[in-house]
Amino acid sequence: MVSPDRIFLLSPAWAGGKRYSFLLREQADFELAIKLRQGAATIGEIYSFISGLYFRGKMAYAAAFRAAPEGLPPAVIITPGLGLITPETRMDIDQLRAVANVPVSEENSAFRDTLFDAAKILERRTNGTCSYVLLGSVASSKYTGPLLEVFGERLLFPADFVGRGDMSRGGLMLRRSASRIELDYVSVQGAQLRGSRPSRLEKQKAN
Repeated sequence: MVSPDRIFLLSPAWAGGKRYSFLLREQADFELAIKLRQGAATIGEIYSFISGLYFRGKMAYAAAFRAAPEGLPPAVIITPGLGLITPETRMDIDQLRAVANVPVSEENSAFRDTLFDAAKILERRTNGTCSYVLLGSVASSKYTGPLLEVFGERLLFPADFVGRGDMSRGGLMLRRSASRIELDYVSVQGAQLRGSRPSRLEKQKAN
């Protein structure tokens, strides 16, 4: 039986590409870039900017369906080299660059071990009575490998994620956040993690 208490686990945005470089430019004068140089930007803001639709969808969805045990965060972000941190955690440029230099791979102990250790700490804080919903890729073991070792059958994911790309997942989560209709979750353990691509989301009519 799925626990009514759950914490969302948000996979990280890829710290690379044009938006990442644009954010780190010394000449950048928009608000988030200035906050980052001052060490006042949060990891949630940073990843939402870098990733765009996909990570914004995760943040909106986790906020809409928050159901964490009392005293615990409704969502944490899988952050390379840092384990699991809340979206409100502040970062500066040097910290962001350090995170970006940690390869996201189950074979990389700097990533895997910190994630595994953070998951164990979180599991102790919930006394083993909480479900964990992974909002991220389950097709490879880079996240699910260490997380399954700690959470077992209580590691869940949205069944509708199977076969969808990042943009489709992001759009789906934003729509469900707005409609307040929660996705169905299944346990990662023993689930079909790959499948054919579902039909595209219908375009929403402008108000």
